[in-house]
Order: sequence, then structure tokens, then C-alpha cells
Amino acid sequence: MKCDVCPHGCAPAEGQTGYCRARARQGETTVPKNHGLITSLALDPIEKKPLSMFMPGSYILSLGSYGCNLRCPWCQNHEISQADSFTGASCISPEEAVETALGLRSRGNVGIAYTYNEPLICWEYVAKTGALARENGLVNVLVTNGCFNEGVAEAVLPLTDAANIDLKVFSEEGYRRIGGDLTTVLSFIGKAVDLGVHVELTTLIVPGVNDDEAMMEDEARYIASVDPEISLHVTRFFPRYRMTGTGPTPVKTVIRMADIASGWLKNVFTGNI
Repeated sequence: MKCDVCPHGCAPAEGQTGYCRARARQGETTVPKNHGLITSLALDPIEKKPLSMFMPGSYILSLGSYGCNLRCPWCQNHEISQADSFTGASCISPEEAVETALGLRSRGNVGIAYTYNEPLICWEYVAKTGALARENGLVNVLVTNGCFNEGVAEAVLPLTDAANIDLKVFSEEGYRRIGGDLTTVLSFIGKAVDLGVHVELTTLIVPGVNDDEAMMEDEARYIASVDPEISLHVTRFFPRYRMTGTGPTPVKTVIRMADIASGWLKNVFTGNI
């Protein structure tokens, strides 16, 4: 038995979890231990996702659980993304999530964002909640690393109105170092665009990881070949998790990377500066 959710293809023993720490073997399949277990819940400006070109000025109910299928040493939410359980998580059913979102409409809420940890570890929850949200006139926003197999993409992307996908580093070797696969991520991005999802991308510029000008040139050129209208958020790294000894990315580096990307893309934004 191999889990078919992401490229890791884990084969845990009965009851044990795979690389993501949140899917456990049950017979000849894997099931999410974190289904409906919400560690973070907030009403956010949609620009915080970040989405700059989708329903600007609106708010969105953001929720997340625990677990992730990558191991980024700079993770901003490592307390939940790298956890294998979470004491104090609230159990919120898809029906309750949608009811909460509907109750916030008077405060400008337009839908639900699946975010904070890697939401597609429990793609089943995203799909069920997303279907209910759409039935009730709410939009679905997905914030994901995109490192998931085609079956997961086909299950959630048709229910997704907008997505911000992290494009961590534009090299296969760079992705291998964090437990991911660049080809899978690019396929996920392409699938989202083909299905008409509003797609924006984020690249966090981390010193010594992806602050290479030639790499950014290649990345921007590739994105433009998919769709030059895709927005790219080029953001600044600050010391976190296992990279507390690394200084923040120089502002001039972030600006330079954004300038390079702007040579290929129409909508480039800088963040954290």
C-alpha cells in the first residue's frame, strides 16, 4: 500500500502516519487524522493570503489544521505545519465552517480560505467544505504548496475560485532539499490555470536558497509561458524555525528579484519590506 496523495508515496504500517505526520494507514488506504481539527481560525483581509488581484478589499474566513508534506527550514507556521498532533484544536465540521462563514457576511466575508498549514494534507475536508461553500454562494480560496498528485488536484481545483501557490525555488535540487518535487508543483499550477482558477504565486526570497538572479529569470520566464497575467508575490525572508541564524533578506535583493520578474510578468508585487 502506498499513499497516493503526494509524490512521497509513503507506505506506513497500520495506524502509523507518513511524511506529512497527518495521514495514517487504515487498511489499504490512508486517512487524515486531522479531518476537521482546526488549529487556526481568523477573519483576514484577502490581500493577506496573499491575493492582490482577486476581490480586493474583501475579507475571508481563514482556517487551518496541522501537518505538511514539505520540510522548509524557514517555515513561518512550523508550530502547526510540522506538528503530528495539536492539543487544543477545535473540531469544526464542514457544515459548521460554512455556517460560520455565512454569519460573517455582514463583516465583509466572501468565503473560506484553506491556509496556515498545508490544507491539502486533508484534501477530503477541503473538497467537502468547498462544495458546501459553493452551494451557499461563498468563494473558496486555497493557499497551498501545490506539491500534490493529479487525483488531489482534480478533486479540489474545480471547487476553487482563487489560489495562492508557493513556488519555493525554481530547481529540482532545491525542492529535493525540502522534500518536494518541482515538476509536480508546476503541473498543479498548470492544472489550476487550465480549470480557470484565479492563480497567484508566491516566492519567498531566502538567502542562499533562491536569491539567484538567473534562477528568478528562469522562473519568471516559465510563469509567463503559462500565463503572463499570473501575479507573482516576491517576498522577504525573516529568520524563522531552523534558520534563526540567517539574517533577513536584504531589501535591495527583493526589489532586484521583483524587477527581474517584471521583465516577463505584468503583475509583480513585493512583500514583507
